[in-house]
Amino acid sequence: MAVDYGELPDQKILCIDMKSFYASCSAVMRGLDPLNCYLAVAGKLDRPGSVILAASPRLKKEFGIKTGSRLFEVPKDPKILVVEPAMATYIRISTEITRLFHRYVPKEAIHTYSVDESFLKIDGTSSLWGDAHTIAWKIKQDIAREFQLPCAIGIGPNLLMSKLCLDLEAKKHGVAEWTYEDVPEKLWPVSPLSEMWGIGKRLEKTLNRMGIFNVGQLAKYDLDKLESKFGIMGNQLYYHAWGIDLSEIGAPIMEGQVSFGKSQILLRDYKEVEEIKSVILEMCEEVARRTRNHRQAGRTISLGIGYSQEEFGGGFHRSRSIEEPTNITMDLYKVCQDLFKENYNGKTVRSISISLGNLFPDESMQVSLFEPDRWKKRELGYVVDQIRHKYGSGALLRAISYTAAGTAKHRATLLGGHKA
Repeated sequence: MAVDYGELPDQKILCIDMKSFYASCSAVMRGLDPLNCYLAVAGKLDRPGSVILAASPRLKKEFGIKTGSRLFEVPKDPKILVVEPAMATYIRISTEITRLFHRYVPKEAIHTYSVDESFLKIDGTSSLWGDAHTIAWKIKQDIAREFQLPCAIGIGPNLLMSKLCLDLEAKKHGVAEWTYEDVPEKLWPVSPLSEMWGIGKRLEKTLNRMGIFNVGQLAKYDLDKLESKFGIMGNQLYYHAWGIDLSEIGAPIMEGQVSFGKSQILLRDYKEVEEIKSVILEMCEEVARRTRNHRQAGRTISLGIGYSQEEFGGGFHRSRSIEEPTNITMDLYKVCQDLFKENYNGKTVRSISISLGNLFPDESMQVSLFEPDRWKKRELGYVVDQIRHKYGSGALLRAISYTAAGTAKHRATLLGGHKA
């Protein structure tokens, strides 16, 4: 199949990424050059297993420390500074940077993708500011001058292409632009597949087993077979491999939420089964809440358990589908309990992940003769959500959250999962 790009939107979209945002902000706060200092932001300084949330570019390059590394992996070198996060400050700076974007485009042309990444649609602004490259360099220089923070900017004809340009070229050169004509030369050679936005390691392995090892092979693969294997995701994978994306500013890049989930690296090792189950219940509550917030319900529940590195790591990840879609906490918990009982081998647990997929709009619910109060349970979830939204996530907690095993009470005091 050959794609007719002439029929597709050809816009000017900027994807702006703040380089090592948390580390760069922390460096500037201490009067350091974010590009030349050796700085890491760690979740907790008193826990050797704490996750590195961000590392300065030079620390990444010279010591191999990156986001996701552990604190004990950071060398004991006097020139390396390790600090705790300051989430409230990071968010305030992110908000100020967004205000800077308002000088160039109206607010409806801005999509804040995350605290350190945004999309700007700059169509129609050339008479004011110049072409796309000129605008990108102006924004980059404004951010450097006013915040002393480095950034990279990818330019593309749609949201996806600007993001791919950012990740695969602009991060090396500061500013870069991709057009549809660049797809065969710049996108198709990309390998391994996990280097492409939207493809993780697990999906990459599945595609590899199908004989697909680079993006070009994905673009030339039979669409019907991809859709048969992955459903709507197969359709998206195919068209993304051609650089096609019809999303609009303000909508997710990949249309349709695939699942809702939560993962957590525990504050300590968990060995007692009842303690582990307490955390699983808390996390089921959070996953159910996120699903309800989007008025969705799901049929496939997944549980992942990671064991302590002191016991050589490992773990398991299992899923189970149920007959009726749900967003009720205890429905999720019952399935997770079963999966845990069937697969847990007694080792020390250090991480847990839970997700709810195979989603459907939460518009109706099948009433069961064997569970006549099911509708009340569903409505109760929404009422609890409203109270927490109004008074804070710690306003209503289960009793287990006040035990030594619970983590929700502590996490309710955090911002973005970390110190404010």
